[in-house]
Amino acid sequence: MTTAVEVIRSDRALTVVRAPHIPDPRALADTLASAGIRAVELTFTTPGVVEALRAAATSGTAMLGAGTVITAEQAEQAIAAGARFLVTPGLRPEVAKAAARHDIPVVMGALTPSEVLRALDLGATAVKIFPARLFGPGYLTDLRGPFPDVALIPSGGVNTTNAAEFLEHGAIAVSAGTGVVPPAAVAAGRWTEIAERAADFVRALGPNQAAPRISSTTSEV
Repeated sequence: MTTAVEVIRSDRALTVVRAPHIPDPRALADTLASAGIRAVELTFTTPGVVEALRAAATSGTAMLGAGTVITAEQAEQAIAAGARFLVTPGLRPEVAKAAARHDIPVVMGALTPSEVLRALDLGATAVKIFPARLFGPGYLTDLRGPFPDVALIPSGGVNTTNAAEFLEHGAIAVSAGTGVVPPAAVAAGRWTEIAERAADFVRALGPNQAAPRISSTTSEV
C-alpha cells in the first residue's frame, strides 16, 4: 500500500485546508488530487472536521490527513475517521504516541534545530518547518547542514512565487495553504477555482512534476 509520505514525496506538495465549512469534503479532496496535489490535510480548526475526514476518506484518489492535531484524543478521532497521516503545529508527544500505536506517519511542527531534534526523538516521520515565512527558503539550506537526511516540509508563507525555491533548498515537499484553498472558496464549493489554483501551484514547483490533472467530473456546489 502506498504511504502518505510516498505520496507527499512524489507530488512534492500537500494542501492544508482551513475553512469555516466544507460543503462536500470528498469533492474537495478529489478536486485537489485531480489537479496534482493528492495529500490533503483537513485541520481541527475547521468545524466538524472529523465528519469531513470521514466523508473525504472515501475519495479514491486523495490521501487524507488531519492537521492542527494537538491532543491524543484528536489523533484517535482523526485516525478512526480515516486519516492516513497526522500533522501537528508544534511538538506534541501524546500525538506522536497515538500515531505510533496505529502505525500512522506524523509530520511534527518545529522551527529551530533543537525543535527539529526533539521532533525526531518523538518519532516524527517528517518535520514541518513552521512558520517558513519567518526565515525563507535559505533557512532550509542551513538546516540541511546538521540534518542532511531529515524530511523537511516548509509551511506558512509558501506560495507560487517561492515554492520551487524551497524545494531547491532541500525541502522534500511544500505545504500549499490559503493561496490554493481560500477559505471562502472552500465554503462556497468553488471547485473549478480551487482546481485552477492547485494546478498553478503544481506548475510553480518546476520540472520533474507530473502535469496537473484538472477533473471535469466534479460539479460546483
